Amino acid sequence: MLASASPRRQQLLAQLGVQFEVRPADLDETPLPGEDARAHVERLAVAKAAAVAEPGEVVLAADTTVELDGRIFGKPIDAGHALEMLRLLRGRTHHVHTGVTVLAGRVVRSTVVTSGVRLADADDELLAWYVTTGESADKAGAYALQGAGALLVAEIHGSPTNVIGLPLHEVHRLLASLPRDVRAGDK
Repeated sequence: MLASASPRRQQLLAQLGVQFEVRPADLDETPLPGEDARAHVERLAVAKAAAVAEPGEVVLAADTTVELDGRIFGKPIDAGHALEMLRLLRGRTHHVHTGVTVLAGRVVRSTVVTSGVRLADADDELLAWYVTTGESADKAGAYALQGAGALLVAEIHGSPTNVIGLPLHEVHRLLASLPRDVRAGDK
C-alpha cells in the first residue's frame, strides 16, 4: 500500500516493479515548534504509514521537504508564494529531505535521505515563466526536477529520485529488510 497520492511517487515505485495500491494519508503537515526538517519528514512519514495501515498490509509512506538555512519550504500556497520561494533558493544550495517509512504490522523501518541541490542563478523572467507552467503548484520548494524545473537545477549531490520525492535505493533497502514472512504477506 502506498500512502501517497503523488503521481511522481507512484511512477517511481512502479519502476521497481512493485505491485501496490494507493491509499493517501490526509494529515496536517505543519512543522511542530522547534522541529527541524529531518525530524519533520520522518515524523510525517511514520504518521502517514500508521494512518492508512490495515492488518496484513505492507505500507510505504514518504514525506519530502526543502530546507535552506534551517527554514522549511513546503508546497507553495499560490503562484506568488512559489515565485518568492524560487527567488530565495536561486543561486544557492539547499537540502531536500525525504522521510521514508515501511510499516508491516508491528515492524517499522524508517529513514531520512538528504540530497543537496543548487539552483541556477536564474533571472526573475525565467522564474516567473516557470511558475506560469503550473508545475510548481504542489511541489516542496516550488520546483520539479522531473519536469521543466530541471532547467533551474544546476547541481545535485545525492539521490536524484530523492529530489523527485521517493529515494528508490532506500525504498528497496527498507522493503528488503522486512522479514521474509512479512514480505510474503503471511503476517
